Amino acid sequence: MTVTASIDPHRDPALPAAALRDYDSVRRAIAFMSQHWRSQPPIEAVAEAAALTPDELHLLFRRWAGLTPKAFLQALTLDYAKNLLRDSASVLDAALASGLSGPGRLHDLFVSHEAMSPGEWKSGGAGLLLTYGFHPSPFGSAVVIASPRGLTGLAFADPGEEAAALADMQRRWPRASYRHDDAGTAALAQRVFDPSRWCAEQPLRVVLIGSDFEIRVWQTLLKIPMGRAVSYSDIAGHLGAAKAARAVGAAVGRNPISFVVPCHRALGKGGALTGYHWGLTRKQAMLGWEAGHSQ
Repeated sequence: MTVTASIDPHRDPALPAAALRDYDSVRRAIAFMSQHWRSQPPIEAVAEAAALTPDELHLLFRRWAGLTPKAFLQALTLDYAKNLLRDSASVLDAALASGLSGPGRLHDLFVSHEAMSPGEWKSGGAGLLLTYGFHPSPFGSAVVIASPRGLTGLAFADPGEEAAALADMQRRWPRASYRHDDAGTAALAQRVFDPSRWCAEQPLRVVLIGSDFEIRVWQTLLKIPMGRAVSYSDIAGHLGAAKAARAVGAAVGRNPISFVVPCHRALGKGGALTGYHWGLTRKQAMLGWEAGHSQ
């Protein structure tokens, strides 16, 4: 039985209005730059699209990602995507060989994970009690889902779409029971989005719920260093299924723990910024945000 609760996230004190406004402005700016990057639009045009002054936009981007709007615009170009992919095979080889995801205080290094049994997965979560909460994040409203064993799901939504994002996640485990508990999931949200809390001594535990192949794909995603990206073909090759790039792409799209399991670092052929379950603009935002925090 699935238990849901009626909630308006915008009335929830756990979602500061300022945080939601910040990402909404960033989202509009990124969407504009994504459409017009070839002409390298001036900051005045980007600011107008975001309903901000140029100074406000500059300060917001510096606070949000550690990057200027100009630097972020450069990060959206295909050349940047190709640079992310450059030497990706050797990067992924090194990460897999060492068992690490990258240097520095990257949150991927601090994630300990386990997979549910095939029986638990096939049962659609029957017998599981999952708690969920809505929290602000650098990428809009975050839907955080937890089981007693750790972080189970992470989704994102634009203002007014939180209920749809929650329903999307619930369809993945249709026989689980759900309880709304913002207070109970707040600590997980803070761990995920606050880089100062990415600590090797206190790993974040995640629970991967999926088929054996999906879990292998998601575990490989955890090896991609922050600030880099690999292609679906690279991942397929490392799984010993070189011709399964399309299946890898499908598994990436079904990743239930977005951002933490960094499916946004998987790109299409030639570095194309292909689709993302929670929106291509959000994928671009994540890559830019990470670029600012990995400098």
